Amino acid sequence: MISIMLSLVASSVSYLITVVPYVFLFIVSVGAILVASCRSASRRDTDGHRSVCVLVLGDFGRSPRMQYHSISLSQLDNTCVDVVAYGESTPVAAVTSNEKIRLHFMHPPPALSKAAPRFLFLLYAPFKVLFQVLQLGYFMALRIRRPSHILIQNPPSIPTLPVAYGMSLLHGCDLVVDWHNYGYTILGLTLGSTHVLVRFSKWVEAAFGRRGTRHFCVTRAMQNDLRTNWGVVAEVLHDRPPEMFQPTPQEALGGLFRSIPPAMCHVDGAAVTDGGTVFTTPGKGTRRANRPALVVSSTSWTPDEDFGILLTALEMYETACADNSSLPPIVCIITGKGPMKAYYEGLLAKMPRTHVHIATAWLSSGDYPRLLGAADIGVSLHTSSSGLDLPMKVVDMFGCGLPVCAKDFSCLDELVQDGVNGVVFDTAAELCQHFQRLLADFPRKSEELDKYRDKLREFRDNDWQTNWTERAAAIFAPSP
Repeated sequence: MISIMLSLVASSVSYLITVVPYVFLFIVSVGAILVASCRSASRRDTDGHRSVCVLVLGDFGRSPRMQYHSISLSQLDNTCVDVVAYGESTPVAAVTSNEKIRLHFMHPPPALSKAAPRFLFLLYAPFKVLFQVLQLGYFMALRIRRPSHILIQNPPSIPTLPVAYGMSLLHGCDLVVDWHNYGYTILGLTLGSTHVLVRFSKWVEAAFGRRGTRHFCVTRAMQNDLRTNWGVVAEVLHDRPPEMFQPTPQEALGGLFRSIPPAMCHVDGAAVTDGGTVFTTPGKGTRRANRPALVVSSTSWTPDEDFGILLTALEMYETACADNSSLPPIVCIITGKGPMKAYYEGLLAKMPRTHVHIATAWLSSGDYPRLLGAADIGVSLHTSSSGLDLPMKVVDMFGCGLPVCAKDFSCLDELVQDGVNGVVFDTAAELCQHFQRLLADFPRKSEELDKYRDKLREFRDNDWQTNWTERAAAIFAPSP
């Protein structure tokens, strides 16, 4: 009897998993139309400005590219911006203080416990999507001004793309898709590339993604892939750092390092008793001649970043320091939030702390650029689920003049040129070798790091606003 019941449950779950995708599509399409149809006649504010809607089905404060889009759009003549997103983190000051940008923050859908069985997540998925559809419909139909354009970030694709497409038809406006990656490849990291939900996600992404009026993408590799496989013609808009990402001035270093809790920068044998910090002297806060090297990495703590590589490399560096007195201690600060943070913090607690100190932190949008601009080496472990996008963290680091060690993958050379403006690695041993070579006799000698910093000045000359004005502004120009 029990075996029969278990068989029925398994069959029911299998049936739901097979049918649910098609139910999703029906809910998304019909829900978007019904909600938008409840809107009264097209509504504009009396100030006469036209509006662009920026849609992010994620935390807007952790979506730097979409924040920069919003700032640039607000600088167009007679244009204001309505942002629809989640508001779990505070956006940059250039957004929050901008009177031409209105922030419409939604509540995230209720979350299941991480301890729940996997099949419950699959059964919960349609309810989560329905919740998001109703939210998006309400905000885009009743809360924002009627837009001339809807700019959306992809991924996520479900239900963003279908809802945004339906709203663009009902508002009679252009739909602009900014392709950061492929959503189905990210889902495939968890479920496997052959799973029915992954195949359905790919179909939705292709079917509705190509409905966009205009398209941006982040790399030439993605541009070629979109054109070849989906017939989408996209404009490459490489990420560039905004003005806030600059090398930290000498006079600001002392204040920066005094604001960091001493426990985050503790190095054995480097106690500070003169009123300065482990990095800077008291008074004017000049850099100490015997300071440790400051290594910074930023992460969202997701499966497409293997932080085990960095931890292993630092363990190897710890061993190397015992045999090589020319190597300085390292203080490594890892910033960011994400699902695997607690797991890696558990590993960090077990690591030796003689020559290497590792700390995790979540920094404000103002402190983060200052830390990057004061660091000696940046590390990126991003590899991309599709192999077609580039790590925004490296763009930020380059903007601050910070040389980077980056995990290699297929299109990384569109940003990091090995031995020209940074170095690449595949293994922990290679990363440790880079640390040892770059930091030998540091800070007395740093010729290779200085060479990379000089090269990065060229990168910083073409900042976000310059690049956006050249490649994107015309797409949002008012109709004649």
